[in-house]
Amino acid sequence: MKSLSTALAQRHQQGLYRQRRVMHGQSSVHMQLAGQPVINFCSNDYLGLASDPRLIAALADGARRYGVGSGASHLVTGHHAIHDALEQALAEFTGRPRALLFSTGYMANLGVITTLAGRHDRIFSDRLNHASLLDGARLSGATMQRYPHHDMAALHTLLAEPSTAQTLVVSDGVFSMDGDIAPLPQLMQLAHDSGSWLIIDDAHGFGVLGAHGGGTFEHCSQPHSDNVAVIGTFGKAFGTSGAFVAGSDALIETLIQNARSYIYTTALSPALAHATLVSLGIVRDEDWRRQQLRSLIERFRRGAAQLGLTLGESTTPIQPLIIGDNARCVAASERLLAAGLLISAIRPPTVPHGTARLRITLSAAHREVDIDRLLDALSGL
Repeated sequence: MKSLSTALAQRHQQGLYRQRRVMHGQSSVHMQLAGQPVINFCSNDYLGLASDPRLIAALADGARRYGVGSGASHLVTGHHAIHDALEQALAEFTGRPRALLFSTGYMANLGVITTLAGRHDRIFSDRLNHASLLDGARLSGATMQRYPHHDMAALHTLLAEPSTAQTLVVSDGVFSMDGDIAPLPQLMQLAHDSGSWLIIDDAHGFGVLGAHGGGTFEHCSQPHSDNVAVIGTFGKAFGTSGAFVAGSDALIETLIQNARSYIYTTALSPALAHATLVSLGIVRDEDWRRQQLRSLIERFRRGAAQLGLTLGESTTPIQPLIIGDNARCVAASERLLAAGLLISAIRPPTVPHGTARLRITLSAAHREVDIDRLLDALSGL
């Protein structure tokens, strides 16, 4: 049996060891770490809603109305009226016939993929897809082939191979480590022409992209289609936690009947569903948050270019600064922390070998002075 201690020591030597940080105070862009104030540049709270007083009040109100826990799975006694209301609001928000709540985005991705694909089917996955999409494909037992990132010609060739199998095309909407946006119109056309399902994980697109925060589909002006399943999460721009799948009536009913990660788990807290319903209204109506976010992104990228820093091709809040070497990346993160700036060092296997990076994420709650302070610190790396 391989020694666990030896394996952990190897991770240390390779610059891959992960450690948790204990944060204090409300989740926001200004927090306390080890008794010291830090500016948080690694949160996914893109619209600054995680500590919004309206959501805090809604969560407390939801607990008073419905209790804290749901008490059971959705198919036993855990599906409350507030869950139903949130699902209906999400369907309207996404322009889909129906939506279905899941406890986490990971569980939603596993549920969709393992329900739609089996041992004799084929899954074509973008090489940079989120780990949960890859794990769903592996768990399904289907044959998975990963096409080069954004390479629609390669995907077309794969889809053109003769087969009687069910096929799934799977992609992030906004890629979580690179911040770039999937070529959605081409993906939809290829999926339609080949008779394939298209699965889009838009966890980092909802709330951020589109005039009303409708995500990658609104950003790319793509309508609903029965062969499309779109996954969203609440733990990013919505400021709460949980997830949903939106799609056709037949898709949602099939997931209710067959998705193991939906059937065999306790339902999302009804109090949290109540708070998320309030958050959904804020995301939809307060476009000034997206405008503020876009302004900060442009300011940061402009300043980074003036410093000669090479960022990824991203117009979203995710701004990767590629370092390459694992140890150098960790050292850069630690120097920034010493300057009061919290930025995660992202290393393999989360990203490909040789592409360790500082994953800088911006929020509408940041101020221009925060961006300028970040740029000043990066100029000294």
